[in-house]
Amino acid sequence: MPGARDETYEHDGVAPEEIPEATADGPPAPTARGTGRRIKRIVAWTAAGTLVLLVVSGGAIYYRLTGNIKSFPAEAISRERPPAAVPDATGNTPVNVLLIGSDSRGGANSSLGGGESGTARSDTTILLHVYANHRHAIGISIPRDTLVTIPACRLSDGTWTGERSHTMFNEAFSVGETDAGNPACTQNTVEKLTGLRVDHTIVATFEGFAAMTKAVHGVEVCLPNDIYDRDINPNLGARGNLVLSKGKQNVQGQQALDYVRLRHGIGDGSDIGRMMRQQAFLGSLVSKIKGQGIKPTTLLPLADAATRSLVVDPGLDSVAKLLEFGSSLKNIDLHELKFLTTPWRFSGERVELVHPEVDTLWATLKADRTIDGQNATGSQTAAPAAGSPSSAPAVPPPTAGMDGAGIRLVVLDGTATTGLAGKAASALQRAGFSVSGTVAATAQPYDTTVVEYGAGRRADAQKVTAQFPGATLAPVSAAGIRLVLGKNYTPGQDAAKPAGAPTALPSTVVADARSADQDTCANTVFGSGG
Repeated sequence: MPGARDETYEHDGVAPEEIPEATADGPPAPTARGTGRRIKRIVAWTAAGTLVLLVVSGGAIYYRLTGNIKSFPAEAISRERPPAAVPDATGNTPVNVLLIGSDSRGGANSSLGGGESGTARSDTTILLHVYANHRHAIGISIPRDTLVTIPACRLSDGTWTGERSHTMFNEAFSVGETDAGNPACTQNTVEKLTGLRVDHTIVATFEGFAAMTKAVHGVEVCLPNDIYDRDINPNLGARGNLVLSKGKQNVQGQQALDYVRLRHGIGDGSDIGRMMRQQAFLGSLVSKIKGQGIKPTTLLPLADAATRSLVVDPGLDSVAKLLEFGSSLKNIDLHELKFLTTPWRFSGERVELVHPEVDTLWATLKADRTIDGQNATGSQTAAPAAGSPSSAPAVPPPTAGMDGAGIRLVVLDGTATTGLAGKAASALQRAGFSVSGTVAATAQPYDTTVVEYGAGRRADAQKVTAQFPGATLAPVSAAGIRLVLGKNYTPGQDAAKPAGAPTALPSTVVADARSADQDTCANTVFGSGG
């Protein structure tokens, strides 16, 4: 299989490439990075489980744990970002969380097999989309060798790099070459890749991973064959000792680390199979935590170790914020927690995303629809008619609670575009709203569509907002509701027929998804050999 036997692909260092040098005010100049070292690497995977644990941690250890949490600076987040998600009819909003496993060699991580200090890598990245109903979620794995465009990213000295195209995805985390990594750069890259706004980013190291697996007394995994020392470290000449046995088993600590970093001796030896096993492990971990809970005697040391291993975005930089967010996840059903790898194919020694399948996947998440065409409340998206062009968008049925009957508003054109307010008014009237007038906004231009509402009108304003993807809510002192159209509004972009509404994902993509309650032996091997 291409990519599975290549020297650079075989080891986990980032391939040497020419990258722009950061400058304070001038264009970046190319400079050599030097060769990557062959190093042992352990994928860390604690982020989602940590959120579950924080839900039950309580206030007794609040201050101690808050002091543990580290965050990256807000100014490192790109200013050119996708718009925030729009609340649904009930006022709930979908949330996108970027989960990153770092192989940082700092602190206690080195003693667990991390090797020497140096540039941190990120070979596990999952974009977790939590649907607005907070009962469905899907984690999308992005292959580390995917060729992407890495946008300008901020370095620790405050300077910014230049944009780089056709670059391995996991190099984003290594920009700046520090032991802490660059999570903001990875977030910026994911936003540019997907067109989805990342609401939160969580980075976890394998120190916290080891503590978590011990605290839950192990996690069930499954292997198709025995694994030996040489499978963990291909540089060994001899096969060595048995590390993991064939079949189902309970692993924790170092054994758990060996499982999630395992690539050789199973399947074709590529990173694709490893991602499949990481998804199975995470599903098994969440299932274990939700099934048995955490005993008070293990909670404090576990939460202490987990939070010490976290680096988060500024929006999650306290236990209170983590608790609030973690609480929003507790009602997700295990069967409705799905995992999927982006549609992909090998491109020589690397990986490239498959279009239009991956574009449909991102559009599906933007529309807050599950991969099987549900709107996460049980309504089925209309499938394209047989023989119709695959590019024709499926038109969803009217969403419950979105009827505009009895809601009166004024439409203002904030863009100075002739006829725009009239077109928006027509769209609203088709949805049952009553438009009392269309006028020009007093201040122009508006970049973003805004729904202004007076006291007691928030619920009605939310129904208006839901008709215009990308619109925001704004309370005002005046009575009534006003829709001010911004540059992000395109005629026809209403809830009756959303602009860019996704077609159905191919059945082959849907079939590859796994649920958190799926058997741990299923779908954990890619390719043949081993």
